[in-house]
Amino acid sequence: MPRFLQAHATHPDPHMALALAGAQLEGQRAGMTPTLGFLYLTHPYVPQAQALLDEVRQRWPGCGWVGASALAVSASGVEYFDEPALVVMLCDLPPDQWRVFSGRQPLPPEGEARSLLLHADGGTPDLQELIGELAQRCSSGYLFGGLVSGGDDAVQIADGVFAGGLSGLALGPEVRWISRVSQGCQPLGRERRVTACDGPLVTELDGLPALDALLEDLKLPAYTGESGSLRQAMPLFRRTLVGLNDEPGARREYGPEVRVRHLVGLDPGRRGIAVAEQLRTGELLSFCERHPDAARRDLVRICTEIRAEAEERGAHMAGALYVSCTGRGGPHFGAPSAELQWVQHALGEVPLAGFFANGEIAHARLHGYTGVLTVFLDR
Repeated sequence: MPRFLQAHATHPDPHMALALAGAQLEGQRAGMTPTLGFLYLTHPYVPQAQALLDEVRQRWPGCGWVGASALAVSASGVEYFDEPALVVMLCDLPPDQWRVFSGRQPLPPEGEARSLLLHADGGTPDLQELIGELAQRCSSGYLFGGLVSGGDDAVQIADGVFAGGLSGLALGPEVRWISRVSQGCQPLGRERRVTACDGPLVTELDGLPALDALLEDLKLPAYTGESGSLRQAMPLFRRTLVGLNDEPGARREYGPEVRVRHLVGLDPGRRGIAVAEQLRTGELLSFCERHPDAARRDLVRICTEIRAEAEERGAHMAGALYVSCTGRGGPHFGAPSAELQWVQHALGEVPLAGFFANGEIAHARLHGYTGVLTVFLDR
């Protein structure tokens, strides 16, 4: 069965951090010959990203490498925010069951890959459409991953160091995995259908002014044309988000079908609201807020579901990748490393590597304020 080994370290000198992680990994190898490596590093190490990639290639020759830089990185039970750190995970997946891709290395032919691990730059044009097209190239239709974070000079690793665009890992049909999305927001009111919109501006929900629906869910007085009342409510508006969905149904908490986006503006004249996405009539929209308790419950739920499904399939959880939002992590859950400690407690001692993203990718969608957990199973 495939083995996964993981190590992490923090140090002002990135090469010293890699040496510390390397010593941990060598102590775990016990004759295992890795074929593939994952490398995630925080923003202070970006200037040395190529040198770090060169060094891991020397330490573990013959490995393919994928990864990214981020505002923060994670490992089993640990989060590194606001400090220089890196996480390395090695595995021995069969070389014919994966392929690194980037602007220099093409994807496998359509249908050959079962799924994709995707790292992307948020400034990539038509990114949501590209994600949908890539999902169609996979036999499962499933992507997982996230957008690099930490600064405009954030990089991706795909057997090289790249800025901008897309890169990642194509996985073959024999690579077994289970993946789940944990939402971090909770609806404030009922879902309404978009009945009139102009690009990102929603003017009607269920045939009524969209601004009136927002004020109703926030339990604020109806808008009478006085802009002063809206200005006073701006701090509340800034904390309010929007959940978009194509699947109707009453829900107390969001599932993976919901895409959370920012509320970016108001148009009092048209009694409309502006959302950080191009909208279309017929979509379902609800207003929501970030909610630590709901996020924690959902995180425990997905870990429990993954463990139960692995047991039903008679499989062993060999390793995991976790991509969470930069707005989550310990700061959101109330204590340092709280989010990854919840994952470790619920999932068990599974080698895990990951990063905190500016947007999370799951299925064929770009999410926000979520956590995407993918667990690899033995063959």
